[in-house]
Amino acid sequence: MIGVLDANVLIAYLDGGDNLHERAVSLLRDHADSDLVIGELTLAEVLVGPVTRGTEQAVLAAVRELAIEVVPLRHAAELTSIATALALARLRSETGLKMPDCCVLLTARQRQADVLTFDKKLARAAVG
Repeated sequence: MIGVLDANVLIAYLDGGDNLHERAVSLLRDHADSDLVIGELTLAEVLVGPVTRGTEQAVLAAVRELAIEVVPLRHAAELTSIATALALARLRSETGLKMPDCCVLLTARQRQADVLTFDKKLARAAVG
């Protein structure tokens, strides 16, 4: 099984004071046997706060420790940048999700993976 991480899960996991921290720990524990994946744009979203605080190396170390594979948005080599942009635009139009969530959803669809998120709207779109 493959699990594509949404930013909110990794952010909560990394921050012991986050109100979703325990849920994130539990979710990642439940998927310990899964291949964990995060899109490069989603990882950038996770890194904004740590970069501001100068703690980005701790986040990157955690990504390595958790064996999370960081993947480009264009998973399939035959996809062009235009095809990827069009796929994102279609997802945004069809689901009403924000673009970062569309990136998570596209990554999951490309890899035929589950979306690991606390965002109810994204979770519904992922199963729909």
